[in-house]
Amino acid sequence: MDLRVTESPSVYRHLEKKSVDELVELINQEDQSVAVQIKQVLPQLSRLIKAIVEKISGGGRLFYVGAGSGGRLSVLDVIELPTTYGLPKGIFNVILAGGIDRLADALEEKEDDTREAWEKLQAANVTTQDIVIGISASGTTPFVLAALYQCRQRSIPTGCIVSNPDSPIAAASDFPVEVITGPEFVTGSTRMKCGTAQKMIFDMISTTTMIQLGRVEDNSMVNVALINDKITDRAVRMLMEKAGISDYEEAKMVLLKYGSVKQAMEHVSRNV
Repeated sequence: MDLRVTESPSVYRHLEKKSVDELVELINQEDQSVAVQIKQVLPQLSRLIKAIVEKISGGGRLFYVGAGSGGRLSVLDVIELPTTYGLPKGIFNVILAGGIDRLADALEEKEDDTREAWEKLQAANVTTQDIVIGISASGTTPFVLAALYQCRQRSIPTGCIVSNPDSPIAAASDFPVEVITGPEFVTGSTRMKCGTAQKMIFDMISTTTMIQLGRVEDNSMVNVALINDKITDRAVRMLMEKAGISDYEEAKMVLLKYGSVKQAMEHVSRNV
């Protein structure tokens, strides 16, 4: 790969001489370009998501493999799913360089480890029923690339999210998503536009997959886990609206008995 756009010099010079007002305006201007670039790769992204839905619908799992900012962002997305959508743990997973338990340590040196990711995938008993998605702004991260090579040799489906064209990681992926966000505001700081693109794409992957798997009805999180008062109150009001229950305490009693809006609605439907 000759062209590494992510490492190209910023189009802005002498940032230290700019005012706060100028800096935030320019960063915002750069951020607005991210959604435009993602729009260019929606067909690639749709192919990847369809493959994910197919695998999970068939009893398989998704594994993100990543390091640095992209890997950490994938962790943040995955940990939300059991609460937001009632998804059983272990269906969406992350293999993070250095380990999820060291998430806050930013062990950037671990991205050069070519054995850890595959060893962790093996420990999780990854099979051809699963799908493995590499996360790498550069498209060259050894931690990610080595895992995808091992998967390809064993016919395990692979995808990726990268921000450079024609990268080795994209070449090792069955479903590559190459979103080229261009030079960063601060040269090489891929936690900025690349990270923003990755976060937006994770949202699209997880939300679309959850909807396709039936974990959203209409536009509501009917499988949300009742983990605190705020979410429980939201779920009670959701049940009142959808089931036509006018009494708050009655709706709350039914909700807590059945554990989710979806299960409570099924109970109400059976008894109408």
